[in-house]
Amino acid sequence: MARFCEPHGSRPRRTAALAAAVAMTAGSAVLLTAPAAHAEVVDVNYQCKTPIGNKGAVSPIDIKSTPSGGAYKLVMSFQKGVSSSPVELGKGAMKPSALIKLGGADGGTVPVAGPPNDKAIPANTPIKISDLSGTYTPKASGKVTFTASTLTIKALGTTTTCTPSNNPGPSLTLDVKGSGGSGGSGGSAAGGSSGGQLPQTGPADSAIALGTLGGTVLLAGAAGGLWLTRRSRHT
Repeated sequence: MARFCEPHGSRPRRTAALAAAVAMTAGSAVLLTAPAAHAEVVDVNYQCKTPIGNKGAVSPIDIKSTPSGGAYKLVMSFQKGVSSSPVELGKGAMKPSALIKLGGADGGTVPVAGPPNDKAIPANTPIKISDLSGTYTPKASGKVTFTASTLTIKALGTTTTCTPSNNPGPSLTLDVKGSGGSGGSGGSAAGGSSGGQLPQTGPADSAIALGTLGGTVLLAGAAGGLWLTRRSRHT
């Protein structure tokens, strides 16, 4: 039976090439499976100004996102109650809302709101905030952070405002692609501003149109000069 021998030194080279291919494949797999979102529960120390004085409470905050077309539905969850009422709050008496602060590639805030309380809240007990939801539409591309900001509680004709006092970190980070729209719940939120850019009025933005027109005139002038030069050489 014939035996085939590899040239001297070919096996180490083949082994090195195979190892490099495996490393490249592994690297590609890591890139393909890299998460586009990162979420964590963050403790937020809310200091609340109520009609009867100041109150405070720490609640872990969780912010989740669900892609929806070119936007994201945000859900902000409170794992503990904040503030309290000296009197019982009957069913439907309390309406919560909040702001989520944007950071990183985008800026501004996104308003989120929740339904009124579905059952009575006893007096002098922590007020459990229902899940608050809103919609964020990216205006810039890159990593955007979402951090709990001002909480507002309206009940029995009064307004309680709660502000984070411990400079909490982001509860959510998303890798987004800007669409040029405006963020916010129901189209009313400030999804952030992209500094240094002219306002876009559509695909035929005036600045782009003027630039295109200027380029066309410049090219036409250059072509005319070239034609006259060639003609003069032939005359």
